[in-house]
Amino acid sequence: MPNPKFSREEALAFHLEPTPGKFEVTATVPMTTQRDLSLAYSPGVAVPCEEIARNPELAYDYTNKGNLVAVISNGTAVLGLGNLGALGSKPVMEGKAVLFKRFADVNSIDIELDTEDPEDFIKAVRLMGPTFGGINLEDIKAPECFIIEQTLKEQMDIPVFHDDQHGTAVICAAGLINALHLSGKKIEDCRIVLNGAGAAGIACIELLKSMGARHENCIACDTKGVIYQGRQDGMNQWKSAHAVSTELRTLEEAMKDADVFLGVSVKGAVTQDMVKSMAPDPVIFAMANPDPEITPEDAHEVRPDAIVATGRSDYPNQVNNVLGFPYLFRGALDVHARAINDEMKIACAHALARLAREDVPDEVAIAYGRKLSFGRDYIIPTPFDPRLIHTIPPAVARACMDTGAARRPIVDMDAYELALKSRLDPTASIMRSINARARNAQARMIFAEGDDPRVLRAAVQYTRTGFGHAVVVGRDEDVKQKLEAAGLGDAFDEIEITNAAKTEHLEEYKSFLYGKLQRRGFDQQDIHRLAARDRHVFSALMLAHGHGDGLVTGATRKSAHVLDRINHVFDADAEHGAVGVTTLLHKGRIVMITDTLVHEWPDEEDLANIAERAADVARGLGIEPRVAFVSFSTFGYPRSERAEKMHRAPMVLEARGVDFEFEGEMTVDVALNKAAQDYYPFQRLTGPANILVVPARHSASISTKLMQEMAGATVIGPILAGIDKSIQICSSTSTASDILNMAVLAACKVG
Repeated sequence: MPNPKFSREEALAFHLEPTPGKFEVTATVPMTTQRDLSLAYSPGVAVPCEEIARNPELAYDYTNKGNLVAVISNGTAVLGLGNLGALGSKPVMEGKAVLFKRFADVNSIDIELDTEDPEDFIKAVRLMGPTFGGINLEDIKAPECFIIEQTLKEQMDIPVFHDDQHGTAVICAAGLINALHLSGKKIEDCRIVLNGAGAAGIACIELLKSMGARHENCIACDTKGVIYQGRQDGMNQWKSAHAVSTELRTLEEAMKDADVFLGVSVKGAVTQDMVKSMAPDPVIFAMANPDPEITPEDAHEVRPDAIVATGRSDYPNQVNNVLGFPYLFRGALDVHARAINDEMKIACAHALARLAREDVPDEVAIAYGRKLSFGRDYIIPTPFDPRLIHTIPPAVARACMDTGAARRPIVDMDAYELALKSRLDPTASIMRSINARARNAQARMIFAEGDDPRVLRAAVQYTRTGFGHAVVVGRDEDVKQKLEAAGLGDAFDEIEITNAAKTEHLEEYKSFLYGKLQRRGFDQQDIHRLAARDRHVFSALMLAHGHGDGLVTGATRKSAHVLDRINHVFDADAEHGAVGVTTLLHKGRIVMITDTLVHEWPDEEDLANIAERAADVARGLGIEPRVAFVSFSTFGYPRSERAEKMHRAPMVLEARGVDFEFEGEMTVDVALNKAAQDYYPFQRLTGPANILVVPARHSASISTKLMQEMAGATVIGPILAGIDKSIQICSSTSTASDILNMAVLAACKVG
């Protein structure tokens, strides 16, 4: 997948809006009454305090310790930026904490220590031990990182893991297992060359040796050449442990007849001649970031038989640490591990390797825009494979239990795997799939309101993220000025700008529009004003004539006004089956509410139509629809004449023989709560509803806006469904990200 392009201003805005930073802390217990406060704090909190004091293991039961990891750094080796100091590393550590949560539902908090003294660092971390279930060290320079990690492992009774070392090593090992499987080689027979004897490089070679690689077959190199026995220059105890008896002195000499190259060094360190000199079916892991030691293209040009991996997402076989650390900690935390040992890391590597050899689910193929199958270009699973969460942690947990490092072993492993599946946030996978489909579609997207900075930022990001071509309706000077004000002046040439004065199709548009509206009271002057001066109408006309593949509008006007204008060009009204579906994303749940845009007071036939359109939208998003017709009554009680249509609408769907689940009428709590549904064993939904069909547009609007303002739900829509072309109408309160999401939906023709 391509690396998206963005400006410094966009990166800064992402970390600034809607609030500074990338995460916040929320309470998991009610805190609304005096009784709640008394239980959460004094005097109720004294009870668990006393229990934990008597039995420290109970901290895992009564506090968040068992699912809390500290991400700790002093900022001495931040990414590829060097020593930025503790505070300069904070955005990276916040990001790491977010990755823990996103990929493995591990709660995490970042801690930046303002010291370069290893002893001070060690003491500070050790003293914080009672708070956390695990410690993830990050971006600490070598050789101090070795001292810090080893000492903390000896002094603490919770897992301590330096991801820069071991995360890379685990993923590298997983890839190498499969690469050697494909080439028919055994690790104990391979000559392995490492270039880059820092934290990650040494961890890689140590893990491979623990998996069977022979010491004498592993040649490590640094900037001064081969690390050989007797060398004095630039040596330390960690390099000396991997010195070998050899006459080889340079990387070029070491590469001759090598089976495996591991690079964690710098761009261009490996030449094509070096690759030529390697053994048959060479394995090349060029993991330098952001640019590899040698590109896959250059390696394959001289050695088509090579298996190549890099650290980049735009090449096959990405060695990405996010495949390892979240799941290692997930498995370790779930058995209350005392440490993450070599056996757990090896178990993680083998589980990743096995997963890559299995059939790849369609959802992963869709997300990556191509069919993935085990082979030379797919030896490592992709970071967004939904199976990782329930495949890797059990393997890690088993290894932890087998080695005696688990405080609380898991008895029912099958139940554990099922529980892990439920931890995956479905909203993330759905949006990822939608984004991938948009990239494949490469739609020419019309952004109608080019005078709004939010729309312009969305249009630029649409292009830069690789979704397709952005066409902005506006005036050149105005667009240029607003882009420069937003710090995006360099993007002016990346988007296409058009308007009625510039297009050569205006007369064609006017003729078409007159044919649509001449019997609705519009004369030629009215038509000219609409086509030439109303950007919503002009944009819709562009779309109707195939001068764009999708349209996004509504950021500057009320949705009812925008829909009225679009209806001049398309049949976007209730009579012709148009429907507005709003999607709410909240705490890992997805619920669609409809109709939020078109039908003011639908009858039962309309409600059935709305349900069918909403089901189409759900399936377009990759969701299997479960429809509930909601009201203030459940299955006829209490009775009300105004609720009768909600009672009859399911009967209409039943008569039509639709192929999705539906039920009603019912109150919202019954629709969304499986436990409440169990009180009605005759009802047909197999789980909580994900589509709510409400009695009227005003109730739909109230519901969505209440969820947005009071619960902080993410709102996508209303998604306009049931018309010939792909049009999405934003809210006037939309952010640039919201508008971009709507453009992506339009590109995928959801609806």
